Amino acid sequence: MLSNKFSIIIEFWDFLKVRKKWWLTPIFLFLVLLGALILFTEGSALAPFIYALF
Repeated sequence: MLSNKFSIIIEFWDFLKVRKKWWLTPIFLFLVLLGALILFTEGSALAPFIYALF
């Protein structure tokens, strides 16, 4: 069950290794961090300030 949850990450890592597409790593990390920021500040008092940046 645990491997099913992380299969997309493992598949993406294998893709990066085989195809040598290392320039995709910072883009992917930025998108993940941006999504986490929006998710965690959604219900907090910081939400209006975060959304004002975009």
